[in-house]
Amino acid sequence: MNEISGRTNVCSARFGAGASEGLGRELGRFLVTTMEIPWGLVKERLGAAPAQVLMVENMQIETIERQLEKVGEVDAVLGIGGGQAIDLAKYIAWKRQLPLVTLPTVLSVDAFVTPAAGIRRGHRVDYVGESSPDPLVIDYDVLRTAPPELNIAGVGDLLSIHTACFDWELAQKAGVSEYPFSQADVDAARQILATVMGKTEAIANCTDEGLQAIVDGYMRVNTLCLPAGHYRVEEGSEHYLFYELEERLERPFIHGWIVGLGVHLLSRLQGHQHEQAVAFMKEVGLPHQPRDLEIQKDDLRASLLALNYYVQGRSDLWYTVLNEQKITPAWVDEALQTLNF
Repeated sequence: MNEISGRTNVCSARFGAGASEGLGRELGRFLVTTMEIPWGLVKERLGAAPAQVLMVENMQIETIERQLEKVGEVDAVLGIGGGQAIDLAKYIAWKRQLPLVTLPTVLSVDAFVTPAAGIRRGHRVDYVGESSPDPLVIDYDVLRTAPPELNIAGVGDLLSIHTACFDWELAQKAGVSEYPFSQADVDAARQILATVMGKTEAIANCTDEGLQAIVDGYMRVNTLCLPAGHYRVEEGSEHYLFYELEERLERPFIHGWIVGLGVHLLSRLQGHQHEQAVAFMKEVGLPHQPRDLEIQKDDLRASLLALNYYVQGRSDLWYTVLNEQKITPAWVDEALQTLNF
């Protein structure tokens, strides 16, 4: 793996074209969590059949607990696919105390390197458990079988540094930071984002270099956030719009795309280099418009007008621009004019 010092949450890694070939022969009796399309792409590469395959149904806690009960005696859990398939693998590995292997087929979210599994309780996101991939398998050939925009989506959870760090600085200035403020971590996170933005063309073209830049960015964020015990430099108001919309509409989104929409709108509310953030998303080819996400104008308007109240009603959400700036109908009308429906 690329030399990254610090806690990455990745015990071991294999990077490269063909990295997944023969993987199944090393895992003994293994369980696969996946979906139909990624499983069809990968199963012949593994070199051995799994003892069991669980298809993701949804990430509601009741569903995954029911699926957990069906898991037989296995030696390892292999998550193949996007965020939901990986999160299901992480949840099972955590609950059963089994080795975890992650083989993402898209880079749309950082789930394949983060410790906690993102589950849903009544359509509300909750992060639970702790597990580490051993190994993480990044097969460039497998990744490039996906539509490019699903891998480009991976920059969403890195571009969120732009708004999240600004939010943490606001909390520090207001004297309400939930954690000891670290300017060094903020500066380091911004440097991670700058490095990723320097690879715009490679990411847009999904070259080996571009795909690796996203993965490296995720792991470098972990080296800041895991020792700190929180993801303040990477999650803020841009994620809170996503949370509100998912609860409101009761359906999931492609993670990087919906976070991109959050960056678009919340950097505007912050007055923080909004044009630069939007220009990067356009140049790298990150879909983030409501039209891409099939969000209707009336739904987004209602979500934005409710967003101040939403964050005030959730004591688990950190202090952000949404605690300082009131979203008005006039602001919403102006902001919506910058979007495509």
